[in-house]
Amino acid sequence: MTADLQAQEYENATVLYMALELSNTKWRLAFGDGTRQRQVVIAAGDIAALCEELTKVKAKWGLSPEVAVVSCYEAGRDGFWVHRQLGKLGIANQVVDAASIEVSRRARRAKTDRLDAEALLEKLIRYARGERRVWRVVRVPEPVWEDLRQLHREREDLLTERTRHRNRLSSKLVAQGVRLPIGKDFVARLEAVKLFDGSGLPAHLKASLIREWERLQGVQAQLRAVEQAISELIESADRTQGVRSLMLLTGVGWVSAWVLVMELFGWRELTNRRQLASLAGLVPTPYSSGNLARDQGISKAGNRRVRALMIQLAWLWLRYQPDSKHSCWFQERFGGGSKRQRRIGIVALARRLLIDLWRFVESGVVPAGARLKVGVA
Repeated sequence: MTADLQAQEYENATVLYMALELSNTKWRLAFGDGTRQRQVVIAAGDIAALCEELTKVKAKWGLSPEVAVVSCYEAGRDGFWVHRQLGKLGIANQVVDAASIEVSRRARRAKTDRLDAEALLEKLIRYARGERRVWRVVRVPEPVWEDLRQLHREREDLLTERTRHRNRLSSKLVAQGVRLPIGKDFVARLEAVKLFDGSGLPAHLKASLIREWERLQGVQAQLRAVEQAISELIESADRTQGVRSLMLLTGVGWVSAWVLVMELFGWRELTNRRQLASLAGLVPTPYSSGNLARDQGISKAGNRRVRALMIQLAWLWLRYQPDSKHSCWFQERFGGGSKRQRRIGIVALARRLLIDLWRFVESGVVPAGARLKVGVA
């Protein structure tokens, strides 16, 4: 049985449905077959107990031990290991985007784990029987791709942490009227710092600054290690061929190429440009009702890392690829406009550029008018 639910397989067949409401300490399992429902609670992560409850409900309802079982749970803290484990047990599971699940719009609605599990089970049955708009399913990456994504995400966290340490150092010094460059000789310069009255830094403040500096050095060392690991993979790994291809384009560096491949191009089965733009959250969201019609901006419902990256890459594209088709289009339509119009235009350019970069990776089609880096055939 494949992990993707097919409506024709379950519309008329006997099927056992199972919705999992996951929490940190316990899991609530909601079982149903279209007419009956049953809920039980097990310890979080106890797969043996889950199998035992499956066996019990099959026996209680007189179902065959080999009856097809389909399940679902909301994407969250537990990640994808539950999905993979259920797949090994022969259960067709779906990981659901929690934000896409339809809910009541009442101002005040009851919410409990029991009600949530019951609602999830109801929507699972509807989805399995063909109602594909009930929710959106999360595409689960292979373990190797999920592991590769850890590198640039850790780098992102380390950059944020580095900025935090540097800001703390600057803030503590500015509070004393001192503005000191944070360079390699930072600790040596502290000894020569004089306050407004000619005295040196207080002893505890100086010790605090030195400890903060040491933490900053630790973060920078980890950042260099992560970037070195990425660099080695780019040069040698088969799965990073797409990264090497993107780096052939002028204006596209290893950071942009790596993130695009690891988050989108490497493992997702993209079929068209609309799907690609939707995954990045770069599609428009119109509002039209009666005589009222307006644009609400882009959806921002996709991958936030790719969306932010593409906005930055679009600005770089204008700088390093000024003669390309997209750059000329932007300058003709938005170049003479206001700052607000240029910001709107750069989003449109980011969407067009993302589509062309995908085509370049998939088919080798160079974006119109784009230049390759010097020395590249």
